[in-house]
Amino acid sequence: MLTAIFLPLAVGLSIFLGGMKVMEVALHHWTGPYMQQALERFTRTPLRGMLVGTGLTALVQSSSAITVITIGLVNAGIMSFPRTLGIVLGTNIGTCLTTELIGLNINRAAVPLLLSSASVWLASWLPGGGKRRPSLLSRILLRLRYPSLAVSGFACILLGMDVMQVIVPALKSRGLFAWFVEQSQESLLWGIIAGACLTAIIQSGAATIAMAMGLASVQAISVELGIAITLGANIGTCATALIASIGGSKYGRYVAWAHTLLNIGGAALFYPFISLLYAASAALASAPSGQIAHAQTLFNIATSLIALPFCYLRVFRNL
Repeated sequence: MLTAIFLPLAVGLSIFLGGMKVMEVALHHWTGPYMQQALERFTRTPLRGMLVGTGLTALVQSSSAITVITIGLVNAGIMSFPRTLGIVLGTNIGTCLTTELIGLNINRAAVPLLLSSASVWLASWLPGGGKRRPSLLSRILLRLRYPSLAVSGFACILLGMDVMQVIVPALKSRGLFAWFVEQSQESLLWGIIAGACLTAIIQSGAATIAMAMGLASVQAISVELGIAITLGANIGTCATALIASIGGSKYGRYVAWAHTLLNIGGAALFYPFISLLYAASAALASAPSGQIAHAQTLFNIATSLIALPFCYLRVFRNL
């Protein structure tokens, strides 16, 4: 079991999470100077906040990072709590970009993508890039330093998924996995619980959803169960925000709880309609991984749009 399941899972998950962190750091360096300014200036209404939250999360590829930054701004008194509501809605939408890209099934391009992007990143550090009068090529490479590093991180995400899929045959032969699949056929609530717990432990909803997409692509689990795990992964991402709010102001805690209630409420609302989510995503994609990615996007957009009118209520503005 150690060599067949835990070792490949640990290696694949490490590559995946390492790629996520590299991509997050690179995009943060690339867009960081404009992030706080955008959060402060363009969040006067919940709708504007949602659009800004969507765009920034899509750029940084970490809903937790944007939420934690928002909590920090509220704790510092730079931003009021009502202006954060739209941002919270937008983070859920923006985080779908990674899973949509994974759902394109471009895993075969992972190694060429990693080699080419890493070469550009290394070339940006060659002598001449930081001199007083750099050449045109040096200036171009310098501008591509962090974008190429972000692409390298994404390539590692694809590689990590490939490694984790090696454990599928071993999982199928184990009674515990078969028991979980059997229980999930009786109630998809098992999938939501598993997705929430796993995400809270590994601190990456994208990794949990990627595992579900990989298992569904080799028919180890059904697409409906993969969608249930995805709903649970959205709940699990709230753990980071709740931890970040500890020791801060009560309005910072309000932000964390708004994020938590949005995801729990959305999962509870759409749990009876997982079959409809599956039907809608199946109309958009034929591959199971693509269907799960589209289901997550549909779920997050619908949940945020349903919650948006409530953000304009006077009770929130008074806070």
